[in-house]
Amino acid sequence: MKGATTSNRLKQIMTIRGLKQVDVLRSCEPYCKQYNVKMGSNDLSQYVNGKVQPKQDKLSILGMALNVNEAWLMGYDVPMNRETKEDKLIETIKNNVFNDDEVDQILNFIDFLISKRKWLNGWILNVLKKVKTRWSKWNGWRGFV
Repeated sequence: MKGATTSNRLKQIMTIRGLKQVDVLRSCEPYCKQYNVKMGSNDLSQYVNGKVQPKQDKLSILGMALNVNEAWLMGYDVPMNRETKEDKLIETIKNNVFNDDEVDQILNFIDFLISKRKWLNGWILNVLKKVKTRWSKWNGWRGFV
């Protein structure tokens, strides 16, 4: 259910974090460059003042730059925090019960993928490394069984 506007949410996150519009724009710059999206001070000003709603590409940029859930930024009643791919993968694993054989197969597969770094793209390699690190902190996969 939508309970707020993008304007409300931008003002809210800026207040919480003590940000000015120029700070938000600076945070957006690397994402704008990466995804070839142009966002200027006029755009952000219109979003903050509620005159214009950002289109999906700029909403995504704002969500990434502010590290907030895009649905939350749109005003929906969802958690503010952005769910990372790592979090989603770990949550999926936690919600499933694996036997010892499956655990060994999954760990072997992760080791195999990490050994093939040349063809892995950056995000999946980082996901696998973070997942293995978190699992070792939890005394391995056996904690999920």
